[in-house]
Amino acid sequence: MRDFGLIVVDKPVGPTSHRVVNLVRRGTGLTKVGHAGTLDPRASGVLVLCLGAATRLSEYLSRSSKSYEAVIRFGSSTQTYDGDGLVTRRTNLAPTLDEIRDQLAGFVGEIEQVPPAYSAIKIKGRKAYELARKGQEPELGPRHVVIHRLEVLSYKPPDLTLSIDCSAGTYIRSLAHDLGERAGTGAHLDALRRTRAGPFTLADTVPLSRLEAAFIGGHWEDYLRPAAEALPDLEIVRVREEDLERIRFGRSIPAERESQGMARGVGPDGELVAILEAVEGSAEWHPRKVFLS
Repeated sequence: MRDFGLIVVDKPVGPTSHRVVNLVRRGTGLTKVGHAGTLDPRASGVLVLCLGAATRLSEYLSRSSKSYEAVIRFGSSTQTYDGDGLVTRRTNLAPTLDEIRDQLAGFVGEIEQVPPAYSAIKIKGRKAYELARKGQEPELGPRHVVIHRLEVLSYKPPDLTLSIDCSAGTYIRSLAHDLGERAGTGAHLDALRRTRAGPFTLADTVPLSRLEAAFIGGHWEDYLRPAAEALPDLEIVRVREEDLERIRFGRSIPAERESQGMARGVGPDGELVAILEAVEGSAEWHPRKVFLS
């Protein structure tokens, strides 16, 4: 059984990301399964799962940019910034499309964003939503995020559908809330679908129901992707058989030329063996993360 790689799931609305991870643990029999960027239960779309030693790639994948399609409903604001929360403000008003476009321009680029109180961000070891549910007000300071693109796909008042490209850590719920505040009408996130996570799009996903059927049928490995696909922006370095032991013990290996930055070290079988970092001033690669057992 292969136990090293990625499964890219199209998560439906309903289950938490953690529940999907547990389902995959049970289905594969593997204890080491993690996700590379959570999706709220109300959100659907691309959820990248890392299996076995590939869980060590999650820190890179979770920092990658994301794309979404979001439905923002004007006319009311909520505690949670989505449709699940108690309404805190109701105007029953919706801005014009021209007014929306004028406001959207102010959200493109690097912006400061305050995450929702009902979020999984930890404050002194406690998740913010746990404090919020107890009536406490978690202190969440503004964070710098980058919104690369905002495109209006449709507007049928009070519902605005946006296509969004953004940095990791961007809260689309906060974007919806803040847009409603600037428009003066209030707004909340009504629906969200992640269309891309790093290099993976919806075209790369397997529906969760199909994956569950594959667990029952015993052919889930059909959906296991090579770990080397996780970081396509890094060059590939072919690691020779005689250098695998050096990699295994964290020792540098010779490079064909003096290089810079990071690379994917791939063994003779095509599997990812290490994330490599160029040694400054010499023709060597040093292993930063090793995936050899």
